Amino acid sequence: MASTYFLVALALISTIVVPALATTEFIVGDDNGWRTNFDYQSWAASKEFHVGDKLVFKYSAGVHNVHRADSASFQNCTPSATSIALTTGNDVITLASEGKKWYICTVAAHCAIGNMKLAITVLPQVGSPAPAPAISAATLHGASTYFAWITAAFGTIMMIIMA
Repeated sequence: MASTYFLVALALISTIVVPALATTEFIVGDDNGWRTNFDYQSWAASKEFHVGDKLVFKYSAGVHNVHRADSASFQNCTPSATSIALTTGNDVITLASEGKKWYICTVAAHCAIGNMKLAITVLPQVGSPAPAPAISAATLHGASTYFAWITAAFGTIMMIIMA
């Protein structure tokens, strides 16, 4: 009976852990963050983005913003009528669908003159992780917190099963 509970617990934990391992969190611009005069197209060219991955735009709040764009607004560096500015300085966007995605900064001429624009292609979700970007302390902290909670949940389940 205990082995049946163990297998059920193991299956439950694997359905939580495996999808988390199959996603990647990309800090846009890596250590440079979201700023003017950086080549985001070259940065993106060395990455593979999949559904479920996350883009994290890091910048000083009040200095920049992030707008989701369409092809035309990306080319013109103007936000679309329905776009809402993200302004926290630590904006996280989960890539929820396949296809081309565009992002711009609309503060002053940051997009047009400062090259603050990013275009990526999002591929279907896969069962294995995308190539990992440079790992920052923030990424490690988030991952370690997540796995600490998973370990605690697994330990609690095991104590209940073995009792």
